[in-house]
Amino acid sequence: MHIRTGRPLPRQRVVASLAIAVALSLALAACGGSSKSKSSSGGGSNAKVTLRLGYFPNVTHAPAIIGVENGSFASKLGSNVKLELQTFNSGSEATTALLAGAIDASFVGPNPAINAYQKTNGDIRVVAGTASGGAYFVVKPSINSAADLKGKKIGTPGAGNTQDVALRTWLNKNGLHETKDGGDVTIVPEENSVSLTAFQSGAIDGAWVPEPWATRLVTEGGGKVLVDEKTLWPKGQYVTTLLMVKREFLDKHPRVIHNLISGLADSIALIRSNPTEAKKLVGAGILKVTNKPLKPSLIDASFSNILFTLDPIASSLQTNADNAKALGYLKSSDLGNIFQLTTLNNVLKERGEPPVKS
Repeated sequence: MHIRTGRPLPRQRVVASLAIAVALSLALAACGGSSKSKSSSGGGSNAKVTLRLGYFPNVTHAPAIIGVENGSFASKLGSNVKLELQTFNSGSEATTALLAGAIDASFVGPNPAINAYQKTNGDIRVVAGTASGGAYFVVKPSINSAADLKGKKIGTPGAGNTQDVALRTWLNKNGLHETKDGGDVTIVPEENSVSLTAFQSGAIDGAWVPEPWATRLVTEGGGKVLVDEKTLWPKGQYVTTLLMVKREFLDKHPRVIHNLISGLADSIALIRSNPTEAKKLVGAGILKVTNKPLKPSLIDASFSNILFTLDPIASSLQTNADNAKALGYLKSSDLGNIFQLTTLNNVLKERGEPPVKS
């Protein structure tokens, strides 16, 4: 009768208790394993992650600046991700920080990304674009052609920098045979602000620079545009700024990078829907970093010369690598697996936008 009523005998009670304990232990172990898996992938609700992100106080990094200033990055990343920011003045600085383990990701130009990929033996990934266009070769009014550049001094943001490679490649194609050192034209690698001062004083005769420096060389230095770089590219499209991430961080925290790209997409959407607000945010962000205000008219002019896009324009990155190799900056132009655009395309799909190709 006792057994039929379900009341266990003492021994049966012990066995039942053990069975329940084992079942609970197995369930907890399973939950623990699942939680660990989500945490390591950056997708767990309780995962605590620090993302160390770099960017430049340049108009060509406008979507990054907007994402910082209006909080869209922080909002998309969520409360479990601590965002630590570092700003740089050049791609070489950002690459050095990445190689030293000081940052996990950064907005940079194409050539610094290529250099980082090769110096880390393929341990970085390009996960999104940011900007296309906005680079110009500005010269003194007396210079009208490549032939007029013989014996002149020309500035670039840095040796091996994206604009530096563009200038040297263009000179070579125009018969001036400029390579890494020497040649018909003296190349002066220096910070963009230094190039502006040098151009104004006559110490250099021109510079191949990104916005807003190109416009400043024209408006403040009395220069003129000799080459708009977009005229050298198919359909006028080439990557100026992109987002690179350490492969290890991407592998461990894919959801964090997904959310970062989503915040970047919001920034670009704001530029298109409310350019006035976007420009104010960029001006405020640059002032905060540099302590130097950028005239609204200068930001306006720069915006009109740049296409802000999530597409990294992969074919142009390969051309940049080929050109850098031809100049002796790279031993190989093989970009292997530098692109990981699955995450970007997932973001685009969520937003109802077409995918991009690597």
